[in-house]
Amino acid sequence: MPYIPNTSDETRAMLDTLGCADIDELWEKTGITLPKPSLDDIPEGKSEHEVTNHLRALAALNATNLVSFLGSGYYDHIVPAAVADIAARSEFLTAYTPYQPEASQGTLQTIYEYQCAICRLTGMEVANASMYDGGTALFEAMMLAVRATRRRRAVISGAVSPIFREMIRCYSSNLDVELVEVPTDGTRSNHDALVEAVDGNTACVLVQYPNVFGTIEEWSGVVDAVRAKGALAVCSAYPIALALLKPPGEMGFDVVTGEGQSLGLPLSFGGPYLGFMATTMKLARKMPGRIVGRTTDTTGREGFVLTLQTREQHIRRENATSNICTNENLCALTALAYLSCVGKSGFVEVAELCASKARFARKLLLEIDGIEPVGDEPFFNEFVVELPMDASELVGRMIDKGFAAGFPLGRYYLERGRELLVAVTEKRSREEIKSFVNAMEAVVTNW
Repeated sequence: MPYIPNTSDETRAMLDTLGCADIDELWEKTGITLPKPSLDDIPEGKSEHEVTNHLRALAALNATNLVSFLGSGYYDHIVPAAVADIAARSEFLTAYTPYQPEASQGTLQTIYEYQCAICRLTGMEVANASMYDGGTALFEAMMLAVRATRRRRAVISGAVSPIFREMIRCYSSNLDVELVEVPTDGTRSNHDALVEAVDGNTACVLVQYPNVFGTIEEWSGVVDAVRAKGALAVCSAYPIALALLKPPGEMGFDVVTGEGQSLGLPLSFGGPYLGFMATTMKLARKMPGRIVGRTTDTTGREGFVLTLQTREQHIRRENATSNICTNENLCALTALAYLSCVGKSGFVEVAELCASKARFARKLLLEIDGIEPVGDEPFFNEFVVELPMDASELVGRMIDKGFAAGFPLGRYYLERGRELLVAVTEKRSREEIKSFVNAMEAVVTNW
């Protein structure tokens, strides 16, 4: 039902404009039939215990208890119990923007420390807060490049997450921005084609690291070539992988974004998640969202403030860098708590476990008759295998055996209907991996 101001004069004016005598006639003209409320329709009251049991039964319908080998941007990692306890403290448990620094020093400090952690992770100079998720962060990076270069064209690798690419297409549908997608070369991006696609109107090139197929690619040469043509190089990165891989900043990227869900956030049926963005100091004022800085007051005491606020609420609407305005600080705090709990060496250990267990799982899967490797490039914790059957069909059958088997690539790449993207995290035990492989063998053998 549309919102009607609770003012009789405004309601009357609206009804007169629509030619309706009253609200009932308005609904009659819409053709929508509204049920008439009746006291007889109200069920008998239940006790607190009965209501609690009913709600628990409803909640249980959401529990799949599947052992997950899903990936493609969202991963089933171990989250230390302390992370949720820290994020749930009353000092932090708010999504409200810290407008008053004198009353929000704790919140501002956590945002500042989160930004510092993202900079160290990505090898970039400055990071912001308040990106919704990985896909919207990548879109915002594209629009940053449009503002910085005054160009209206973006080149996107086909090895960027198809989910992220779909989000970018949706967000750009009413914008004067041309999107050019460059097809993949197997499980790799086509580096030469990406560079060739850059022309004088290209604002940026968008790539993923590791890419959607799990392949690790060296981007330094492409970045140099793209920047030589006056465009910006933008990378969407998997933060856990950055514990082992060369930071995107060392390869010369202008902007680095990513999905922060793997940093302590549960899968939660799709959110809320966390997008991160980091860039060079030169582009800091082009970034959306907010940047928290550390400063001193007139007496020399250290404090934290909102240094840059480029949202439409803070400056003239037409000059705002973005209308992104929901405060993602609670998710950012969760990511910071996760990084602090696991520590530097623990974070590296998590990444090493992901990589080694993925190789173990791939080795066992390729021993099954009918399952073939796709690509031989180095990968982090995701890899592609080809099945003797439709991958979606196998995924459906594996659910009955208690496994979320992976991501069927045919859903977004029509020519890859028999290819399955499998992700392995540190959470998967050796026994779970072996059981998963045995279940896969049973399904493939009986196909």
